[in-house]
Amino acid sequence: MKVAWITGASSGIGRELALRLARDGWTVAASARNASVLQDLSEAMQDRIHAFPVDVTDRSAVAATLSLVEETLGEISLAVFGAGTYTRETAETFDTLLIGEMVDLNLMGTVHCLEAVMRRMLPRRRGHIAVMASVSGYTGLPGAAGYGATKAALINMCEALYPELKEKGVQLSLINPGFVDTPLTRMNDFPMPFMISAEAAADHIARGLRAGKFEIAFPWKMALAMKMLSALPARIRFAITRRMLREEE
Repeated sequence: MKVAWITGASSGIGRELALRLARDGWTVAASARNASVLQDLSEAMQDRIHAFPVDVTDRSAVAATLSLVEETLGEISLAVFGAGTYTRETAETFDTLLIGEMVDLNLMGTVHCLEAVMRRMLPRRRGHIAVMASVSGYTGLPGAAGYGATKAALINMCEALYPELKEKGVQLSLINPGFVDTPLTRMNDFPMPFMISAEAAADHIARGLRAGKFEIAFPWKMALAMKMLSALPARIRFAITRRMLREEE
């Protein structure tokens, strides 16, 4: 039996990936803070998706949940860490508490999960870990100073961990979505080019994981545009991002 653990599984990409993996024959441990939503998800795919509520910002709770998952379902072969949040901010609304919440959930929540899973997978010399970052981590964009910073940190962290994990038999994948239709993006009031559905995003991720890719970035047009933007000289890059600012005004 193949067991996958997915955090951030209550909505959006995480939920659709849980359903996709379950349909593909995986037994899925679905985690998020909202226990009732997880229970609904579990009932949608009985015997395939199991609810394990947890707040990933709580380090000890993450370790305890991982132990419970393996005691209940068996050894985790695949762990996908997708819990995260997004709050749009500007220089005028820049707020320590709001950015702190994103750091706690997006970055430190993933760190807690990585720590717990690596401590189990490394001695076994097997397993697959996938971390959800974002194409917004490639370069800074107006309105995403806090969010983009957490995603850039995750990208850097995965690039640093990849060689050692590979050497020790553990596979690591980095997931960098562009705009995906989720409850979070529905709150945006600006154009979101190349947007895809959460179901399509789950398909991209499932294919990339099966292929053993390090980076799973989609949709390709958005990923390419962001990588090209990040590679431009600062003078040209800022000329482009300033135009985004004018569009907001």
